[in-house]
Amino acid sequence: MQIEVSLGIDIGGTNTKFGLVDHQGKVYVYNTIDTKAEQAAEKLFQRLFINLNRLLNQHPDELQIRAVGIGAPNANHYTGRLEYPPNLSWDIVDLPEIVHDHLDLPVAVTNDANAAALGEMVFGNAKGMKNFILITLGTGVGSGIIVNGELVYGHDGFAGEMGHVIVERNGRKCGCGRLGCLEAYTSASGVVRTVKTLLADSDKPSELRDIPIDTMTAHQIYNAAKNGDTIGIEAFDTTARYLGEAMADAAAYFSPEAFFLAGGVAQAGEFIFEPIKRYLEANLFGIFKNKIKILPSGLPINNSAILGASALAWHELEA
Repeated sequence: MQIEVSLGIDIGGTNTKFGLVDHQGKVYVYNTIDTKAEQAAEKLFQRLFINLNRLLNQHPDELQIRAVGIGAPNANHYTGRLEYPPNLSWDIVDLPEIVHDHLDLPVAVTNDANAAALGEMVFGNAKGMKNFILITLGTGVGSGIIVNGELVYGHDGFAGEMGHVIVERNGRKCGCGRLGCLEAYTSASGVVRTVKTLLADSDKPSELRDIPIDTMTAHQIYNAAKNGDTIGIEAFDTTARYLGEAMADAAAYFSPEAFFLAGGVAQAGEFIFEPIKRYLEANLFGIFKNKIKILPSGLPINNSAILGASALAWHELEA
């Protein structure tokens, strides 16, 4: 008996993950390979399909791949191209064209945060929702905006970049080159930068003073907050303020049923969710107050990228 699956691929600057996933979100094959970002994209896909074929030959079930979904930074859903992706040595890459050298199947492409939003809708905590926003809080800050059951892409395919709305005019330098982006304050490195400022501006005792700033991580800050460290708690409160205010602005445009938070910073639990709710409600336009949920992603963090890319493939196949 054949089992229908989609091939989900998540391309990152360091690692590329891929897996075969059925309609219910069961992962049959999963692997991670080095992206080797200095090499051409064609080399990555050659290695990926060699690994995939090896795993298929070892798998007891007969798996039929129906479609391919790819999540990657700066991926354009309309054109199928990756356009000057950060942390990769590629300029413009036609992803469907490369995949078609290996598989003659439908290929859908979007950025990684959009894929995560679709994964949440198909396999996660957003099942049954038609209007929500997913925000990924990790190395960067991404977002996927679902309106009436469809991703918002805009006229050029790049809509929905909440990480690059300005939250502090002439503020911190962001990795994109602009000043004051949400990402500069609420990504993992943004939380560390906040701690650096708090330590410099205060003489409060903190276990974080014993950790060199250049090696400090958001997880260490979370552990300090759990231990009652006032600087750690204040850092997450500051992070939550920027997020809550930005989310209140987004609510005025999209009236979402819920915001979902995913990624490493979201693992801070009550230290991030409780103050975000407080700052969101304090800044919402009156007609939206007490209507919008703030929820954690329902996707397992290790498989979320694969499930998102696979959900993209199923979504396009069934559209």
